[in-house]
Amino acid sequence: MSSTRRGARLARLLATGQLRAWEVSPIVTERAEQIVAELAANATRHGWVPGRDFRVTLALDTASGVLRIAVIDARGDRAPVPVPVPTPEALPEEAESGRGLLLVAALADRWGTEPYPPGGKTVWAELDDRPTTSP
Repeated sequence: MSSTRRGARLARLLATGQLRAWEVSPIVTERAEQIVAELAANATRHGWVPGRDFRVTLALDTASGVLRIAVIDARGDRAPVPVPVPTPEALPEEAESGRGLLLVAALADRWGTEPYPPGGKTVWAELDDRPTTSP
C-alpha cells in the first residue's frame, strides 16, 4: 500500500472485504477493522520512508480461530513499545493523536513487534474468535 492516508484507508477497506469473505464473526471483524486502521495509520505516519510502501497481511487459522493482522513498514529503527495508560496531563482530551497503540492493546488479544529485515519492522496483532454463548 502507498504510505499515504489514501493507502491506509484502502488497507482498511480491503481487510474488511477479506474478513467478510472469510465469514469472520462480526465482533472480531469490527475489532480487526479498527486495528488495521490504527496500524496502517501508524505505518504512514511513523514508518514512512520516501519511496517505500507498507504491507498489510491477514492470516486466519481456522483450526484455532486466531486472526493475525500484520503491518510491515520500512522503519525498523522506530519500533513501537507498549505504552502505559497516559495521565490526563500527558495526553489532553483535545489531543488528536497518541492513542493508536492504546486502542490496539485494548482491542487485540495479543500484539507485538518484530524486525523485518533488512531494515523494516512488523507490528502484529492477534484476535481470538470467541463464539458467543447464550445463557
